[in-house]
Amino acid sequence: MTFSRTFDLLAHLAETTPQADCLVEKRDGRWQPRSAQQVQQSADQLSLGLRTLGVAAGDKVAIICANRPEWVIADMAIAQLGAVSVPMYPTITVDDYRHIFQDAGVRVVLVQDAPLLDKVRQAIVGLEAGPEHIFTFDPTPGAPSLADLLARGATADPAELVPLRAAVQPDDLLTLIYTSGTTGRPKGVMLSHRNILFNCENLLSYLPLAPGSKTLSFLPLSHIFERTATFLYLQLGFSIYYAESVALIADNLREVQPHAFTTVPRLLEKIFDKIVATGQQLTGAKRKLFDWALALGLRYDTQQDQGWWYNAQLALANKLVFSKWRAALGGEVRFIICGGAALQPRLARVFWSAGIRVMEGYGMTETSPVIAASRPEPENNLIGAVGPVLPNVEVQIAPDGEILTRSPSVMRGYYNRPDLTAEVLDADGWLHTGDIGELVQGKFLKITDRKKEMFKNANGKYVAPQPLESRLSESPLVEQVMVVGEGEKFTAALLVPAFAELRTWAAGQGLPAGLSDEALAADERVQQRYEQLLQDANATFADWERIKKVALLATPWSVDSGELTPTLKVRRKVIRENNTKQLEQLYRG
Repeated sequence: MTFSRTFDLLAHLAETTPQADCLVEKRDGRWQPRSAQQVQQSADQLSLGLRTLGVAAGDKVAIICANRPEWVIADMAIAQLGAVSVPMYPTITVDDYRHIFQDAGVRVVLVQDAPLLDKVRQAIVGLEAGPEHIFTFDPTPGAPSLADLLARGATADPAELVPLRAAVQPDDLLTLIYTSGTTGRPKGVMLSHRNILFNCENLLSYLPLAPGSKTLSFLPLSHIFERTATFLYLQLGFSIYYAESVALIADNLREVQPHAFTTVPRLLEKIFDKIVATGQQLTGAKRKLFDWALALGLRYDTQQDQGWWYNAQLALANKLVFSKWRAALGGEVRFIICGGAALQPRLARVFWSAGIRVMEGYGMTETSPVIAASRPEPENNLIGAVGPVLPNVEVQIAPDGEILTRSPSVMRGYYNRPDLTAEVLDADGWLHTGDIGELVQGKFLKITDRKKEMFKNANGKYVAPQPLESRLSESPLVEQVMVVGEGEKFTAALLVPAFAELRTWAAGQGLPAGLSDEALAADERVQQRYEQLLQDANATFADWERIKKVALLATPWSVDSGELTPTLKVRRKVIRENNTKQLEQLYRG
């Protein structure tokens, strides 16, 4: 059925499904489920509790918390009042918190625990009109908690919510999502109930699983990708289990045995690299069997039947080898939805060959988010492309290659910034994505680069960094890489080695054990190995595009250092500023 407001999903589940595990989290060492009815009751109580504070339609309520059932409960509670949720990443800076509180006009903050409460308190110092109330999800000395708000609501008359819900319209503002921003200040993307639910409706057939199927949630709900996925899961009647932390995802996968989950390519790469590293420790016949299965997987093609002999071998590889891979992911995973960055084709090939359908998608916060996505049918999944454009979504390629899109999922604009809105949203409703792409076979959208990330070298030639970075990242010896060369006479790269894999290689070369990351990166044999990687990666590129030099960095880029956004996108400007000495050595040394 079609839903017009996000909280209608929860009400429908509470009325129609008896499932006991709508939302599930692990506490005190065991998985503790909440039924849809319990979630709805808590959302109603929280709505009424917020109302006692004077929260009304249009008011802004911030959510700063890791994934857990209370996050969804708060989201639904805010929406039922016609108020506007403002999700914020726990990992952003105090300065970003201050900017968002002020820009959005946040009245109430719901924050996870004492350390984040401290950041919030620092952020509101000196604000003329800062938040009026702060509540913590976890009981925290000296601060009112979510339990206090729920207790307030429990004594109120539930009938008060009926007219408030009825007053909320599909095109009302549901949320302000401040983009993590690879450049400049975060911007508040205005999304309505209709924006997100239209996106969900177009994705219903992409997960052909029965109601009651299980998903594992670990991408941040502060990001539109996991948030829209949550609404989709609820509409499909799936059970949502929340991972304890990123560090425990592997353990949680084995415990929960989910049928599907969303992820970003980097996490999928880590899973794959761990599997390969385990295989490389095998010896004799077992190692040969592993290598044979992996080689078969790397040949897999969704668009081509490679004949009975290949298929027979693949069936045997699935029985003998890939079954163990599936067991490492819980044994029940059928679909992995991957977005946020480019997916390495080798990952798609291997997981598909192992019976796990990796469906790459593409979109942005401004489009709620999905524009195009690969479907579960092999014929609708082209490895290396992000899939067909969603039903009822328009896409056209501008003369300069930029992807333009138009649909009911496109945002209302940037909050308080009509100037920035006008830069990306034209008079005909076309959103200018800033991505460069093409339609392959007239059907599959392929992203080739970011318009603003392309640069011109000293010879006036344009270089697109993403294809080069993607090619280099195919090596298990590469953790992170950024291509540089704006205004320079040649293209170069800053590269963070995957040190765990590098140490394994180094041991085989007879390098001393116990070298620091800095010493390892500076070793001449290591430098030569990465020079060889450059030559291999350069082979398919034009001469002016090819990477001529590389600087190996000992410290990975992180969210905490400001070099990555909370969604793990590279902040190129910050990385350049933090590595001026290395860049100077590359080009002037």
